[in-house]
Amino acid sequence: MTVEIKAPTFPESVADGVVASWHKQPGEAVARDELLVEIETDKVVMEVVAPEPGVIEAIIVAAGETIASEAVLATLVPGDAPSKPDDKPAVSEPDQGPVSAEASSENAPSETVPMGPAVRALLDEHGLSPESIAATGKGGRLLKEDVLSHIKQAVAAETTAAPAAQPSEIDIDGPTSERVEKRVPMTRMRARIAERLLGATQQTAMLTTFNEVNMAPLMKLRRQYRDEFESVHNGTRLGFMGFFVKAACEALKRFPEVNASIDGNDVVYHGYQDIGVAVSVEEGLVVPVLRDADFMSIADVEAAIANFGAKARDKKLTIEDMTGGTFTVSNGGVFGSLLSTPILNPPQTGILGMHTIQERPIAMDGEVVIQPMMYLALSYDHRLVDGRTAVQFLVNIKGLIEDPARILLQL
Repeated sequence: MTVEIKAPTFPESVADGVVASWHKQPGEAVARDELLVEIETDKVVMEVVAPEPGVIEAIIVAAGETIASEAVLATLVPGDAPSKPDDKPAVSEPDQGPVSAEASSENAPSETVPMGPAVRALLDEHGLSPESIAATGKGGRLLKEDVLSHIKQAVAAETTAAPAAQPSEIDIDGPTSERVEKRVPMTRMRARIAERLLGATQQTAMLTTFNEVNMAPLMKLRRQYRDEFESVHNGTRLGFMGFFVKAACEALKRFPEVNASIDGNDVVYHGYQDIGVAVSVEEGLVVPVLRDADFMSIADVEAAIANFGAKARDKKLTIEDMTGGTFTVSNGGVFGSLLSTPILNPPQTGILGMHTIQERPIAMDGEVVIQPMMYLALSYDHRLVDGRTAVQFLVNIKGLIEDPARILLQL
C-alpha cells in the first residue's frame, strides 16, 4: 500500500505554489520527518516531510511545476529502509564499458531536470550530474551552453591547480575578459514583492515626513542595563528595536488613524497593535508580525524579533507569521542607511523607518554639542492620514525615544 505525499494546505491569501526542489528521488529511502521537497509560495518556502519511513516510489510533480493546495506530489512505499543502498545489484551497460556502481549512480541524469537529448548525451560523455550545473533555460531547462560552460570552468580550475571546489555556475561578478550575461527567472517571492511594492506606489497616496531623534539617552540606558538585562532574560540582547516598537504602540494608541486601514469605502480602525518588523533575507524582504505588541514587554519584543530572524534565515517562517499587521517598523540603519523613504505595506497606512546612528553637531541649551543622532521617516497614506497627524505621530515617537522613561510610564 502506497502513501500519498501531499502539498500543505495553503491559506486563502495564497493561490498556488511552485515545487522548488526535491531532496529525494524515486527509489531512495527516507526516514520519518525527513525533508522531501520544498514548496515556494509568494510569501514563504514551505517544507514537506515524510509522514513515515519508507522508499519514494514515484515523483508526480517535477521541480518547477505549479501546484494547488493539497496537491499530490509523490507516492511513498512505507516500510523499513534498506541499511545499505550499495546492496542493490548494479545494472550493466555493455556500450559504456566497465563503470563503478558509484560512478554510474552519480552520472545518471536526473529526470527532474528538463533537458534535450543532446544535453543528456553530453552529460553521459563527460560523466556529469545535472544537479551540479546551473540551468539557465526557461523553466529551469538545462542547456548545452550550461554544460559547456561548466566543463570549461572545470578545465580552468584543474590547470591552475586550485584546491577549492569547482564552481557550479558562471561568476558574473568576478574579473573577466568576457562580457557575460545571465538571465534567471524571478522567484515567486521576488515577483510578489515587486508586485506589492509597485501596487503600494500606484494605489495609495503615499507621502513621507521626516524628523531626527537624539539617541544619547537611550544609548546610555542600554549601556547601563545591557549586561543585567541579558542575564535576567535568558540571553536576550537589549537592542533599540524593542524601544521603537513600544514607542510605536504608544503613538498608535494616541493617533488611531495611523493604525487603521482602508477597505473599499470603509475605514477599519484596529483596537490592537500588531507590529510588522521588516527582516532582510537573501530572497528579499519579509515582514513577520508581533501579535498584540502593546501587551509585550521590551524583553518579549527583542526575543520575538531574534526568533523571527533565525526562522527567516532558516526559511522556517510560516504564513501565519507574516499575515496581518497594522503597522510596520523597518530598520535600514543596520545596513548603514542614513536616510530613506520606506514604502507602505498595504493595507496598512503607516510605516516607520529607522536609520543609522551618526554623531552630528546640534544646538542644545544655546551650545553646539556632538550627539548621536538618527533620522526617522514615517511614510503614510494621505488618503486617511493628514499631514498634521503624521507629523504629530512622529514627534510623539521622538519624545518617547529621547525620554525612555515615558515609554514605561505610558506618558
